[in-house]
Amino acid sequence: MPTAIVTASYANDFERCRLLCESMDTRLKGDWRHYILVAPFDVALFRQLEGPRRTVIDERDLLPRWLRAIPDPLSAGRRKLWINPYGMPLRGWHVQQLRRLALCRHIEEATILSVDSDVVLLRDFDPAKLWQGDRLTLYRKDGAIGTRMASNHLEWLAHSDRLLGLGPYRLPANDYINTLIAWRTDTCRALLSHVEALHGRNWVRSVIRSRQFSECMIYGRFVHEVLMGEGHIASPDALCHVLWSEDSYAPGVDGLKRFMADMAPHQIGIGIQSFIGHDLHQIRDIIHQRAA
Repeated sequence: MPTAIVTASYANDFERCRLLCESMDTRLKGDWRHYILVAPFDVALFRQLEGPRRTVIDERDLLPRWLRAIPDPLSAGRRKLWINPYGMPLRGWHVQQLRRLALCRHIEEATILSVDSDVVLLRDFDPAKLWQGDRLTLYRKDGAIGTRMASNHLEWLAHSDRLLGLGPYRLPANDYINTLIAWRTDTCRALLSHVEALHGRNWVRSVIRSRQFSECMIYGRFVHEVLMGEGHIASPDALCHVLWSEDSYAPGVDGLKRFMADMAPHQIGIGIQSFIGHDLHQIRDIIHQRAA
């Protein structure tokens, strides 16, 4: 089963993405190809990472031309906004999700393994192991979203209700969000076609009617509430050990080492959210010490 490893990134995460690529080239086994999806103004920078198994794709080859980036006037041009005639301006993290969804109509690989720029693989892994016969393992944490969950999760649930023709959602609800997850390419194509048939317009227009959306939630609910689990096996075992907030571990090297030591046996990598502020050189040094 050939696998498309998919990373949507941007210039500020370039060095983190470089570290991800290095870890992939060392740790990933089997039949895979890495696609890095970026905005047009970041293509030249990321071309440095291309190789026999790695390709950089310009978002203009994936998304409608009416969705375009401009400098954010409130940031003195340091950040970008993506404007469109059908909804509110989008941030980069919105458009990264759209790129990942759109790619399914442009590739032949059977599996899409989405990996964020801030992930580093620490254990050998063949993505073909995600298949059990003709069914793909899909991360699902049952009943993880409750009334005390951050409001974003509830808004993402409501958005997927409208987008997929479901709902109203009930709590507790299942969580599908992680920084390293696998999708079936054919199921992702079916998802986009379902949205277009339901709403009578391009799927991107339907998704961006609200800025509160999660592609992981959309895909997971489509699989389990529209397709009734067809072609998938649900698993609560996340492939990535994620540091979501800065108060989870002590700051500095000791906290990073403790975090890495807490990886579960089934996990193949770590994800340290870039906004937490851990020094990338420290992360790289600790990883190299572990490998020595």
